[in-house]
Order: sequence, then structure tokens, then C-alpha cells
Amino acid sequence: MQSFTSPHAQCRVRYHDLPGGGVPLLFIHGLGCAASFEYPRVYADPAFGNRRSVLIDLPGSGYSDKPEGYSYSTTDQAKVIAELVEILGLNRFYLYGHSMGGSIAIEVAALMPAKIAGLIVSEPNFHCGGGAFSRGIAAQDERAFINQGYEALICGEQSPWAGSLLSNAPYAVWRGASSLVTGPASAWFDTFIALQLPKSLLFGEHSLPDEDFSAIQAAGINTIIIANAGHSMSWENPAGLARALATSCANP
Repeated sequence: MQSFTSPHAQCRVRYHDLPGGGVPLLFIHGLGCAASFEYPRVYADPAFGNRRSVLIDLPGSGYSDKPEGYSYSTTDQAKVIAELVEILGLNRFYLYGHSMGGSIAIEVAALMPAKIAGLIVSEPNFHCGGGAFSRGIAAQDERAFINQGYEALICGEQSPWAGSLLSNAPYAVWRGASSLVTGPASAWFDTFIALQLPKSLLFGEHSLPDEDFSAIQAAGINTIIIANAGHSMSWENPAGLARALATSCANP
């Protein structure tokens, strides 16, 4: 695993730069997750193909440092991603983000659209207000979540997300969730629509119907439904996600 010191987050950030050919794909994970935990299975799937991939653990997650004085907002995390892009010298790359990572990916694409070969998001937060998990977390006081809510969330979770959540600092989870509830100045949905670059939206079939998915389809943007999966598609159907990513990266 490799690392760099982020001037913005003032901490050590760790990532996998996995070998392969073609235009690289950078993976951004969601709330309470870590790319090092979630995406090696997707990268290794034969359907994904031999593409260089960068899997970052955002500050507060996985193997990266977890500074207590950092905001963990989507906007600040996007700036850390931009730092990594510059350090790796990625002049052209595909960008994939899931859930909160999708929202971050949209902000990264807005920061450096000329570098993005294609933007792929799966079930992102398109609007402020958060999803069910983030709303429940942000509704608690930060200190209360750190002292009781974090452990209760882990104990009550039966999916693989519980193991990934254990690698996250509780204050990072709370602040990330709160950032999703507050949202940026410009809605992620509006930014996504406005970006003039190849775009794809992925949804698990168990997450449909969804108003945003229908609106994106109506706008003529590429959409892919992943069978036998819901929101946690990287665990529920990694081969399906690998295939969808390969297809999205092949689209002009």
C-alpha cells in the first residue's frame, strides 16, 4: 500500500495503485466504508478487465490517518482526492464513487473536468438531507454518537458494512453523515447534470424505483441496473459491478 501526506487534511492518506493498462479508474468509497476493504474483489473480477485502478481510503477510513481536527465534509474530501490526482500525475482518468463517494466524485469532477475521461456514480447522494443511514447518524449529537451511537450501529448491522465501519473513526462517520445532510452550495444533482463529460449512473435493481434514476434516464445520461443487488452492490454482486464499470469505461 502506498501513501502521501495531504496538506489539506494534514494527515497521511493511504491507497492502492493496482497495475493494469488503459486509462486509470479511481475508486471513491462511501460513508463508513474503505476502498481497500471494498473494491479489491471488483478489481480482480475477470469482467473488470486489466485496467489500472487507484483505491483510496479517505481520511478517517480504513488504513488512512484519522485526524480529530478535520471536517470530513464531502468538499474537503474532494480536495484530498484532487491532491492525490496531482501527486500521481493523472492527466486523464475515470472516476467512480459510490453513495457518499458518488457525491464526492461529482465535486472532484467539478474541480478538474478536463482530466475526467468519464464520471461513474452508483446510488450517490444527489440532494442534501442524507439517506437513511446518514440521517440517523447526524440526528444524534456528535459526542453521543461517539460514546454510544457508533457501537450501537455496529452491533445492529448484519451486512459486511459492519466490518468496514469498524475501520472508520466514529467522529469521521458522524461528520461525513452531517455533511451529507447539510449538502454543498450547489446540489450534487444539478452539478452532475451540468458537467459536460461522459457520465454513467449505476443502481442496484433492489433500490428501484427511484425518482433520481428516472430523471437521469430522462436526461439521456447512461444508466445501468445491476441485477441481484441493492445499495451494497460491491458486496452483493461484485461481478455485476465489475461488468458495469468496464462497460461505463468503454463508453465514449
